[in-house]
Amino acid sequence: MKLIMSILLLTSGLPVHAQQTNVHFSHTLETRALPEKIWQLWTDVPNWKDWDDGLKSAALTGPFQQGAIGMLTPDKGPTSKFVVDSLVPDQSYTIKTKLPFGSLYVKRYLTVEEGKTQFTHEVWFSGLTKGLFARVLGKHYRTILPDVMRRISVLAENR
Repeated sequence: MKLIMSILLLTSGLPVHAQQTNVHFSHTLETRALPEKIWQLWTDVPNWKDWDDGLKSAALTGPFQQGAIGMLTPDKGPTSKFVVDSLVPDQSYTIKTKLPFGSLYVKRYLTVEEGKTQFTHEVWFSGLTKGLFARVLGKHYRTILPDVMRRISVLAENR
């Protein structure tokens, strides 16, 4: 059974360790766009709203770097602070938003295989309230993620 699950995860484009739940999910898409075009969209925080339906606005104080602090205003809910938790320039970053008794993480990363760019959004909740926030927010985010990824691809390909 474990072998079958691993094969299914490998062919789905998901990391083998990640099962698709509202607590932890990801989506990978292949695009004709150069990786730098995806990276430009990902690090242009004030314009995240152009491709993320779940977001009214976003702002960052200072340059996009590890430790940078920003603000997110979702389509539903209060404005919250986020921090760039980790960063590998031109490859990946993770942002962390504190939640009551937990956190929301969004990791975005790029790979290039055989001249084709693949980009992934991985989302997970942690802490005591991860189940609650997965039900309240995760289900919605998981539902809109494929469309968000398609918009990023189209924007990057047309740049």
